[in-house]
Amino acid sequence: MNIYQIIIGTEILNGRREDRHFPFLRDLLLQRGYRLKSSSIVEDDPELLERLFRLVKADPEGVLFSFGGIGATPDDYTRSVAAKVFGDGKLYEEREAKELIVAQFGERAYPHRVEMAKLPKGAQLLHNPVNRVPGFSLEGRYFFLPGFPEMAHPMVLEALDRYLPSTPPPPRYTICVEASENDLMEIMRRLPQEGIEFSSLPVIREGSYRDVISIAGKEARKWMEFFIEEVEKRGFRYREGEEC
Repeated sequence: MNIYQIIIGTEILNGRREDRHFPFLRDLLLQRGYRLKSSSIVEDDPELLERLFRLVKADPEGVLFSFGGIGATPDDYTRSVAAKVFGDGKLYEEREAKELIVAQFGERAYPHRVEMAKLPKGAQLLHNPVNRVPGFSLEGRYFFLPGFPEMAHPMVLEALDRYLPSTPPPPRYTICVEASENDLMEIMRRLPQEGIEFSSLPVIREGSYRDVISIAGKEARKWMEFFIEEVEKRGFRYREGEEC
């Protein structure tokens, strides 16, 4: 499963607002045994948005969390672009969504707020605890949420509970080696390119090079043992954990 995050908002890029979606989704996914493949913050540009949506759609393992742009103002493009990429290009009035909006706003729902009830074909609602204007999902893998964290983050929890049950995280092993990345490059190149998640994080402490090596996956223990054996052959000191 490849999980993509797209955060839409020119106001984030120009500094008028701070993003809170990336750390929230990242940490929540990690707690549930998943992780992000990609995260992007983009301006309110329908052509750019369409290209990004198509990139996710082209990935047979792609899952999308899209934040922002599902309102009814002229710069809200997400609903129409989602219909174009993931649907038949049309928006349809969703009965329950309209009822929720009218129940919340009464006559003030017209003429603009009810436009937010027009969704791509087959949309399933995600419920909004703040003002009842829903987000929505398509195919149980593409999720479209408001830009406001107070509204969006409960919807993320709903989407995960409904469509992505928690899974145990893969085992991870970490060591800190008293050596530079360059010293360890030959060992790194002997690790498999697939089947494990590998990272090398260099650290400099008081002028000395150190490297935090982390390996995760079903065979993480096997490959960490291999790494340690090769480190010992070269005479480098190491200790388990990320503390350097």
